[in-house]
Amino acid sequence: QVQLVESGGGLVQAGGSLRLSCAGSGRTFSSYAMGWFRQAPGKEREFVAAVSWSGIQSLYADSVKGRFTISRDKDKNMVYLQMNSLKPEDTAVYYCARAKDGWARGTPQTYDYWGQGTQVTVSS
Repeated sequence: QVQLVESGGGLVQAGGSLRLSCAGSGRTFSSYAMGWFRQAPGKEREFVAAVSWSGIQSLYADSVKGRFTISRDKDKNMVYLQMNSLKPEDTAVYYCARAKDGWARGTPQTYDYWGQGTQVTVSS
Protein backbone atom coordinates (compact mmCIF):
# COMPACT_ATOMS: atom_id res chain seq x y z
CA GLN A 1 0.00 0.00 0.00
CA VAL A 2 1.34 3.42 -0.97
CA GLN A 3 0.67 6.41 1.22
CA LEU A 4 1.39 9.99 0.22
CA VAL A 5 1.25 12.88 2.69
CA GLU A 6 1.55 16.49 1.58
CA SER A 7 2.71 19.36 3.77
CA GLY A 8 3.91 22.92 3.46
CA GLY A 9 0.75 24.66 2.37
CA GLY A 10 -0.47 27.88 3.93
CA LEU A 11 -1.38 31.50 3.42
CA VAL A 12 1.05 33.74 1.55
CA GLN A 13 0.89 37.14 -0.10
CA ALA A 14 1.11 37.52 -3.85
CA GLY A 15 4.72 37.44 -4.96
CA GLY A 16 5.72 35.19 -2.10
CA SER A 17 7.01 31.64 -2.03
CA LEU A 18 6.07 28.29 -0.57
CA ARG A 19 7.66 24.86 -0.69
CA LEU A 20 5.37 21.86 -0.70
CA SER A 21 6.61 18.46 0.38
CA CYS A 22 5.21 15.00 -0.30
CA ALA A 23 6.32 12.09 1.85
CA GLY A 24 5.86 8.60 0.49
CA SER A 25 5.60 5.45 2.53
CA GLY A 26 4.74 1.85 1.94
CA ARG A 27 5.79 0.33 -1.32
CA THR A 28 8.68 2.15 -2.91
CA PHE A 29 7.93 4.81 -5.43
CA SER A 30 11.51 5.34 -6.60
CA SER A 31 10.72 3.61 -9.90
CA TYR A 32 7.71 5.77 -10.64
CA ALA A 33 7.17 9.30 -11.83
CA MET A 34 5.58 11.70 -9.37
CA GLY A 35 3.30 14.63 -9.98
CA TRP A 36 1.59 17.59 -8.43
CA PHE A 37 -1.97 18.59 -9.27
CA ARG A 38 -4.25 21.27 -7.87
CA GLN A 39 -7.95 21.93 -7.57
CA ALA A 40 -9.52 25.31 -6.95
CA PRO A 41 -13.11 25.68 -5.69
CA GLY A 42 -15.60 25.01 -8.45
CA LYS A 43 -12.91 23.89 -10.88
CA GLU A 44 -11.61 20.57 -12.09
CA ARG A 45 -8.35 19.14 -10.87
CA GLU A 46 -5.50 20.35 -13.07
CA PHE A 47 -1.95 19.31 -13.69
CA VAL A 48 0.84 21.40 -12.20
CA ALA A 49 4.14 19.55 -12.55
CA ALA A 50 5.65 16.09 -12.83
CA VAL A 51 9.08 14.50 -12.51
CA SER A 52 10.25 11.22 -13.98
CA TRP A 53 11.47 8.25 -11.96
CA SER A 54 15.09 9.34 -12.47
CA GLY A 55 14.46 12.96 -11.64
CA ILE A 56 15.94 14.00 -14.99
CA GLN A 57 12.73 14.66 -16.91
CA SER A 58 10.29 17.27 -15.65
CA LEU A 59 7.07 18.64 -17.05
CA TYR A 60 5.16 21.80 -16.15
CA ALA A 61 1.82 23.36 -16.87
CA ASP A 62 2.20 26.57 -18.88
CA SER A 63 0.61 28.54 -16.06
CA VAL A 64 3.44 27.70 -13.63
CA LYS A 65 6.42 27.35 -15.96
CA GLY A 66 9.31 29.50 -14.80
CA ARG A 67 7.80 29.97 -11.34
CA PHE A 68 7.48 26.44 -9.94
CA THR A 69 10.14 23.74 -9.68
CA ILE A 70 9.54 20.08 -8.96
CA SER A 71 12.24 17.87 -7.49
CA ARG A 72 12.59 14.55 -5.74
CA ASP A 73 14.87 12.89 -3.21
CA LYS A 74 14.67 9.17 -3.88
CA ASP A 75 16.70 8.24 -0.80
CA LYS A 76 14.18 9.99 1.43
CA ASN A 77 11.05 9.07 -0.59
CA MET A 78 10.26 12.76 -0.90
CA VAL A 79 8.95 14.98 -3.67
CA TYR A 80 8.98 18.77 -3.50
CA LEU A 81 7.30 21.65 -5.27
CA GLN A 82 9.03 24.98 -4.90
CA MET A 83 6.57 27.73 -5.75
CA ASN A 84 7.85 31.26 -6.35
CA SER A 85 6.18 34.46 -7.50
CA LEU A 86 2.85 33.15 -6.33
CA LYS A 87 -0.35 34.66 -7.71
CA PRO A 88 -3.90 34.68 -6.32
CA GLU A 89 -4.90 32.31 -9.14
CA ASP A 90 -2.52 29.71 -7.67
CA THR A 91 -4.92 29.35 -4.74
CA ALA A 92 -6.04 25.72 -4.59
CA VAL A 93 -5.68 22.43 -2.81
CA TYR A 94 -2.47 20.84 -4.03
CA TYR A 95 -2.22 17.08 -4.40
CA CYS A 96 0.78 14.81 -4.73
CA ALA A 97 0.35 11.71 -6.88
CA ARG A 98 2.32 8.65 -7.93
CA ALA A 99 2.32 7.71 -11.58
CA LYS A 100 1.63 4.25 -12.97
CA ASP A 101 5.04 4.20 -14.63
CA GLY A 102 8.32 6.09 -14.71
CA TRP A 103 7.47 8.82 -17.21
CA ALA A 104 6.32 12.32 -16.32
CA ARG A 105 2.86 12.99 -17.75
CA GLY A 106 0.19 15.60 -17.23
CA THR A 107 -3.01 13.56 -17.29
CA PRO A 108 -4.59 12.46 -13.98
CA GLN A 109 -5.52 9.07 -15.46
CA THR A 110 -1.85 8.11 -15.56
CA TYR A 111 -1.59 8.35 -11.75
CA ASP A 112 -2.87 5.73 -9.36
CA TYR A 113 -2.08 6.94 -5.84
CA TRP A 114 -3.02 10.31 -4.42
CA GLY A 115 -2.42 12.21 -1.21
CA GLN A 116 -5.09 14.05 0.78
CA GLY A 117 -3.94 17.48 -0.35
CA THR A 118 -2.63 20.65 1.24
CA GLN A 119 -4.29 24.07 0.97
CA VAL A 120 -2.41 26.94 -0.63
CA THR A 121 -3.98 30.38 -0.39
CA VAL A 122 -2.42 33.41 -2.07
CA SER A 123 -3.78 36.78 -1.04
CA SER A 124 -3.68 39.81 -3.32
